[in-house]
Amino acid sequence: MRVNETEVRSPTANMGSWRSGRAYGQVVVSPFEFDPVLVEVVRNGFVESVHRGRVAMTYPDGSLASSVGADFAPMYPRSANKPLQAVGMLRAGLDLDGELLALVCASHSGEVFQLDGVRRILALSGLDESALQMPAEWPLDQQAREDAIRDGVPKSPLAMNCSGKHAGMIRTTVLNGRDIAHYRDPDHPTQLAVVQAIDDLAHEQATNLAIDGCGAPLYAISLYALARAFGRIASASDGAEYRVATAIRNHPEYVSGTRRDEFDLHRAIPGLIAKAGAESVYAVGLPDGRGVAIKISDGHPRARPVAMAGVLKRLGFDHETLDDQASAPVFGGGERVGEIRPCKETLSQLGA
Repeated sequence: MRVNETEVRSPTANMGSWRSGRAYGQVVVSPFEFDPVLVEVVRNGFVESVHRGRVAMTYPDGSLASSVGADFAPMYPRSANKPLQAVGMLRAGLDLDGELLALVCASHSGEVFQLDGVRRILALSGLDESALQMPAEWPLDQQAREDAIRDGVPKSPLAMNCSGKHAGMIRTTVLNGRDIAHYRDPDHPTQLAVVQAIDDLAHEQATNLAIDGCGAPLYAISLYALARAFGRIASASDGAEYRVATAIRNHPEYVSGTRRDEFDLHRAIPGLIAKAGAESVYAVGLPDGRGVAIKISDGHPRARPVAMAGVLKRLGFDHETLDDQASAPVFGGGERVGEIRPCKETLSQLGA
């Protein structure tokens, strides 16, 4: 199936708006000023630091169930966008399922089985890792990174955590008979299919075209829209959304890694799909169609799993993994002397 460019909009159209109704580029007051304290860092009973943030939760019909902070302000989902991008690729003809489709949705750790999976995707089109138009990086996983350095393996685009997504974009491009030399360009048919899917799943037009860390196009949507999109993917019973949700559920180790908090969350809550992104974005879709999305204002990753665990516990989920993630340790002299925890006062404002 080929993408019909006449059916998709320009990716640079519109600048969007948020709750104030004013164009985001004209907002005088920063939306971050609306974000309450979401996570506290406590040392020996004293609140040492705080992380502000925003939360949006949606009902199965996509309407807003509850929120705190600037839930309607445009923000970059970063890699939390990947399941949405994968839906766009599938709609454009991508022929992957199972663990290889999970890799397309991944910010992988650079573990051996993940790198081999990316090679398999590229090999389907008779290509190798030289086709990846990405920065060279070490693996995200500390053990995998140390192994690579010890074995004299240099940084590579393959080890960069987005290589599965790029391999999926290349495969989609090849299947449509297009030139892979410019597969990252915002006006390339593959990228137009991706942004059209984001618009559709979020039920909101993506704005503020930028370049992500991996070099692919990046768009802003509201946190509310991200939560809504994840709820839709998680509750799908057929189509591209169902294929993405099934791949993530069946192969969570490919989506993140065997030593990641996202992987542990997938194992703890049956049917959940979860994806984190840079600058401390996190989105979850529940099998009943509810969605949850979180953005930590200062972008610090230590607050991300803590906040999500706190919100899921607020929604009534109970598992020892949530207990562990909602109370990350603070150390002093090599011993635990405090915790990083959700702010109870803020979570109490969210409907359960």
